[in-house]
Amino acid sequence: MSLKRKVAVFDIDGTIFRSSLLVVLVERLVEKGIFNRDARLLYTKERDEWLDRRGDYTAYLQKVIESFEGQIKGVPYADVADVAGEVIEEMKGRVYRYTRNLVKELKDSGYFLLAISRSPKFIVDGFGYELGFDKTYGIFFSTGASGCFTGEIEGEEFIMNKGAILQRAVRKENLTLEDSFAVGDTESDLPMLELVTAPIAFNPNKVLYREAKRNGWKIVVERKDVIYEF
Repeated sequence: MSLKRKVAVFDIDGTIFRSSLLVVLVERLVEKGIFNRDARLLYTKERDEWLDRRGDYTAYLQKVIESFEGQIKGVPYADVADVAGEVIEEMKGRVYRYTRNLVKELKDSGYFLLAISRSPKFIVDGFGYELGFDKTYGIFFSTGASGCFTGEIEGEEFIMNKGAILQRAVRKENLTLEDSFAVGDTESDLPMLELVTAPIAFNPNKVLYREAKRNGWKIVVERKDVIYEF
């Protein structure tokens, strides 16, 4: 049996990428006329409240998700994939220094790099490829025989559990959780952080920060050109 590789698993949005792939994608699809301009109306209030620091980012992101899911049915996959490619090419360098350097360090050390995101798989795959990841998981939106999105999501319950995804990858890819790493920024990352040897809460929200403190996990904050480790 071949030697098992060590694994490092990363969230993407807000952890490596300095925004959300889905947010950027939806905005671009509206600009291109592929999505109706009314798509923005669903999340404008939550976006403005977040920008004014009166609201919650999770609430804003949830509205963007609802907007995407409400608009995607019947849209040709090729049209959306072309826009996703543009976004990846423009945004692949807009990453945090800390996680960018950690990805490189672990890759150079022979780690299997796994990325898990709740953005659509077709954009997560491309973004992960640019950063050198071995395997990526994202939300899979189905397409029909016509090549258009059906509006359905395959395996939605599974993709929402990052711990289950990590455990599957360990089994399928001949990996070990010994000396493993995980990096996340919200409580949705807790199931994978709890499984690894070296969990890192990076720019965590309040819920993850409290859990990281309670468990004695490393907390890292990157602000402008300064990186703080706790």
